[in-house]
Amino acid sequence: MTETIASGPAGSAHVDDQPRPGRWLALAVLVLAVLLVGVDATVLGLATPFLSEDLRPSGTQLLWIGDIYSFVIAGLLVSMGSLGDRVGRKKLLLIGSVGFGAMSVLAAYASSAEMMIAARALQGVAGATLMPATLALIRNLFHDPRERSLAIGIWGAMASAGMAVGPVLGGFLLGHFWWGSVFLINLPVMALLVAVGAKVIPESRNPDPGPWDIPSVGLSLVGIVAVVYAIKEAAVEGYRWDIALAGVLGVLALIWFVRRQLTLPSPLLNMKLFAHRGFSGAVLADLLTILGLSGLVFFLSQFLQMVQQRPPLNAGLVELPAAIGAVGAGLAAGWVARKLSVRIVVAGGLAVVGLALVGCTTLHADTGTAALCFILFIVGVGAGFSFTVTADVILSNVPKEEAGAASAVSETAYELGAALGIALLGSIVTSIYRGFPTPGGVSEPAADAARESLGGAVETAGQLPGGQGGALLKAAQESFVDGVDVAAGVGAAVLLAAAGAAWFLLRGQELGSSPAGADTAAFATSGQEPQRPGPAERP
Repeated sequence: MTETIASGPAGSAHVDDQPRPGRWLALAVLVLAVLLVGVDATVLGLATPFLSEDLRPSGTQLLWIGDIYSFVIAGLLVSMGSLGDRVGRKKLLLIGSVGFGAMSVLAAYASSAEMMIAARALQGVAGATLMPATLALIRNLFHDPRERSLAIGIWGAMASAGMAVGPVLGGFLLGHFWWGSVFLINLPVMALLVAVGAKVIPESRNPDPGPWDIPSVGLSLVGIVAVVYAIKEAAVEGYRWDIALAGVLGVLALIWFVRRQLTLPSPLLNMKLFAHRGFSGAVLADLLTILGLSGLVFFLSQFLQMVQQRPPLNAGLVELPAAIGAVGAGLAAGWVARKLSVRIVVAGGLAVVGLALVGCTTLHADTGTAALCFILFIVGVGAGFSFTVTADVILSNVPKEEAGAASAVSETAYELGAALGIALLGSIVTSIYRGFPTPGGVSEPAADAARESLGGAVETAGQLPGGQGGALLKAAQESFVDGVDVAAGVGAAVLLAAAGAAWFLLRGQELGSSPAGADTAAFATSGQEPQRPGPAERP
């Protein structure tokens, strides 16, 4: 592949590295997509109790509603990132935005659990175009490393702001309208993004991309979805021949995918990127962090609303400190990483999150608002430092023409970690929850219905006489909290392990201090780490 953008003919690199006019206005539009994804991720958790009452999903269907989006988007991110490198990142971003809005309407008016699962899957297809396109466009808009660090910090801060706005706005909507309204809030943001983005975002693509390999697209999708499905089902149902078959199929598809990329002249994903220790360490840190956090976050809204009996808006406000901490940390992360070091900021941030999750192992129905807000704020600060710096590391060490595929690797780690976290930690919560004893006087059919989900327990308890209903609901709530406490402990262990891995893998890694040039391009071609000015190692 010709590295035309990064190290083209004499003089071209110098011209290309000049500041691009209007880049900050273009960034303002790009972060609208990030804001949208952040809002969409958090409002679903708040809407889960209402979905449970209206659509009556089983416990397994409820998990699928929560994680099918992540499954599909994880399977398609690399393919869509690579497609954006080929056809144009701006074009793919705008098309994906329109599709995301359309699928939001479908989700809003879903009339069954199956229809909701399908709508979320289709949202995943459209969503796979958004995040890698925004990061890749940032990589091509901002050539100065310090400006790029700030832009990535703003990008991460807006993602966190979306997560903050989502619960509050979603809580307000759920208090005044039906649950479908939480999906319809996507439409005005999408309309603004498309209308303004078409005018101010410059197009960028790989000038010599080669063909888009369709078999590789299929292999990546089948491989990731099959592996995650097998893990999820094994955690809930135990090991069966069909689950094992899905897992084996997924692993074989991923092995075939990797082997095919190594032989193609224009691969969907340049596997030599992973030879760079900083790149691989940043991706692994992202995956483990989200795995440890996502399952707990998915069940937190249910804890606040169904155990502590908070109204939706109040539950959203309790979750707000996490996003506030992440916004502040994300904006400062690049500066702090240059003053200290990449591995101190990333590993330290992950360790802080892990220790905060240890505090979540003592949650109970009477846990106060101040304690919850403090824990979530600490989680937000640690995650904001870590995610912003790892995104910067990933983008700083790839040539600009491969920015879409590299950004997609980062987002795939994020989405795959989310899917695995919901599947594994969610399965822990579900398995413990289903074991609560049947209170006296409650029939087994009623108890079985309550064990399907906490939402089912709330509904079943409302149909029983006062004493029986109260006893059933209390038993269900206590069992649910026990499951959340155990999941928080597992998540804490994962985060502390991620901190240890980041400490070793990011040793000597620095954020760029000069515009990326031929050294980065040479790394992408040869698989060797680029040489940067300054000390070879930092503590």
